[in-house]
Amino acid sequence: MKKILTMVIAAGILIACNDDDKKTEATALNYPETKKVDTITDYFGTKVKDPYRWLEDDRSEETENWVEAENKVTFNYLDNIPYRDKLKKRLTKLWDYEKLSAPFTEGDYIYFFKNDGLQNQSVMYRKKGEDGDAEIFLDPNKFSEDGTTSLGGLSFSKDGTKFAYAISEGGSDWRKVIVMNAENNEILGDTIKDVKFSGMSWKGNDGFYYSSYDKPDGSELSAKTDQHKLYYHKLGTAQSEDKVIFGESADQKHRYVGGGVTEDDRYLTISARNSTSGGKLFLMDLTKKNPELVTILDNEDTDTYVLKNEGSKLFIVTNLDAPNKRVVSVDASNPTPDNWEDFIPETENVLSPSTGGGYFFAEYMVDAISKVKQYDAQGKMIREVELPGIGSAGGFGAKEEEEVLYYSFTNYVTPGTIYKYDIKEGTSEVYNKPNIDFNPENYESKQVFYNSKDGTKVPMIITYKKGTELNGKNPTILYGYGGFNISLTPGFSTAMSVWLEQGGVYAVPNLRGGGEYGKKWHDAGTKLKKQNVFDDFIAAAEYLIENNYTSSDYLAIRGGSNGGLLVGATMTQRPDLMKVALPAVGVMDMLRYHTFTAGAGWAYDYGTAEDNKEMFNYLFEYSPVHNVKEGVEYPATMVTTGDHDDRVVPAHSFKFAAELQEKHAGNEPVLIRIETKAGHGAGKPTSMIIDEYADIFGFTLYNMGFETLPSEANKKVKG
Repeated sequence: MKKILTMVIAAGILIACNDDDKKTEATALNYPETKKVDTITDYFGTKVKDPYRWLEDDRSEETENWVEAENKVTFNYLDNIPYRDKLKKRLTKLWDYEKLSAPFTEGDYIYFFKNDGLQNQSVMYRKKGEDGDAEIFLDPNKFSEDGTTSLGGLSFSKDGTKFAYAISEGGSDWRKVIVMNAENNEILGDTIKDVKFSGMSWKGNDGFYYSSYDKPDGSELSAKTDQHKLYYHKLGTAQSEDKVIFGESADQKHRYVGGGVTEDDRYLTISARNSTSGGKLFLMDLTKKNPELVTILDNEDTDTYVLKNEGSKLFIVTNLDAPNKRVVSVDASNPTPDNWEDFIPETENVLSPSTGGGYFFAEYMVDAISKVKQYDAQGKMIREVELPGIGSAGGFGAKEEEEVLYYSFTNYVTPGTIYKYDIKEGTSEVYNKPNIDFNPENYESKQVFYNSKDGTKVPMIITYKKGTELNGKNPTILYGYGGFNISLTPGFSTAMSVWLEQGGVYAVPNLRGGGEYGKKWHDAGTKLKKQNVFDDFIAAAEYLIENNYTSSDYLAIRGGSNGGLLVGATMTQRPDLMKVALPAVGVMDMLRYHTFTAGAGWAYDYGTAEDNKEMFNYLFEYSPVHNVKEGVEYPATMVTTGDHDDRVVPAHSFKFAAELQEKHAGNEPVLIRIETKAGHGAGKPTSMIIDEYADIFGFTLYNMGFETLPSEANKKVKG
């Protein structure tokens, strides 16, 4: 029987009373009782204690009671922030504007999404032609009473008469796929259950391909899943009859398998990966009765996929011998790399290509800013697309026969605007501009470059109200990610506009580990180079302080998922640097992350503690859960997570919060806010998002010492 240690943790903090009281008084913040279990794992001769491993059991009554107790402490604290309701009201008012998606054509209809303002989920509409009357096609708000069941993907059959859509319940990555007759909205008896990490790709009107895992033993929200399979579902048949196309045999075992049918229904392309970077690529000719699996790439050294085809000619996007990506062409009869020819060669900027109307659109990132070039079918550049300004453009895609496409443009002070683009003429016009109670003219964004610890130059965009005095006293949120080849490009956030209204500064650096400068930039923040990411983030904070945008007393750091790891590592390495830390759905236990759900697929970025002693030591050195030190004063911290997060399981956040509450020496609060019936973030209802941001901004400002909102009065120090 393992020895169980139990302890009660208490710390004194200051909580402000209501504004009328004109004073603050101290109140004891008693954290919930969190037992400690004598669990030890031996890694290459190093014995590592894991006293809170019992919190990994998301199905246990003990864990459920702990979650309830922690939330009670957290929300009691948040209830005492005097301006929390004001923040919520302002967020609600600002959020309440009509939001439209870019339209797309399927069959005889034009489809689009619209949110009237505060609807929990956006509604899918359609109309016959531009001048037709819009009607509701699918309303996800009716999936559940509380808005926590969301639309998780959709796909139309070739002629647009059949429609498959996935739903996510409580934010889980496990989905149900429902099939509908698009002509009369009748649900067909083809519901597919237990689908995960999958799109739906139709073969004509007969059926579609999808991917999933066998349901794991144990908890479906945390048990490991590592053999993904590609299935074909034929309409009118039971799911039990669905044929496995790829992934059933031992030699085809991969963690992530996906399949997509080319627009002309001729080819099925199959990707097979064991990590989030690098994968194999295969092809099947669907015009043949018994198509064979043709290998394009049989290794996982590159990120490569088929963009489109013209007959038997394939156009492939790859970073093979091109870290910033290129487009190559090859005949499907012999599609291996030795036969590839450059179609759009690699440049010094990262390429993200798309197609539409018979043309190719090459979007390039130039210091994280969009530039778009248009090429014809022969690979000749026709024009550089004139964008509305400096920011992020996306959506340059359409079907081959389309004459127009719709793209979006945004930056940190410009709400996302949709433009209609004439593909042949190259002209743009505004299609939809949101009517929001926010004036971009009052704010500015500027890009700076700073040097990281090793001298690497890193870009950062800083946004704030015009006329802001650089006196070191501006409340500032530094947001980062730095991983998985993901690029942080400028984009408007309704929530962050409320922060800017309060005189807040919002800074976003493009850390190594991201994709802003291609594969080399990504690789420079992976495995034994992961510390570069934390150093880049720390250097960003130091730049903001040295240049008087803020100071340590007014700095908050924030990030989610891999960005939650970033915040956890930064605050444990440099607790003196910031006043507030806001790690969200973070990967906090770097020794065990790969044992949950599909976590082992992140090994390209992180490596695992089982790889070798060097990798274990490196991970152990920065793993947030294992680097909370006894007697250290940590910043005011609010960890956020969701109880249905099966991407980064909430145990990461649970264990980190428990370690902090046990060992933290200061008087700053250490809270964990656990959203119930919520997952990693996708599909979260509007009401839940607004509540969360009101709590985040309120917690941040209050712990920076603001008794009233900065926009209403001068700062007063709590005391």
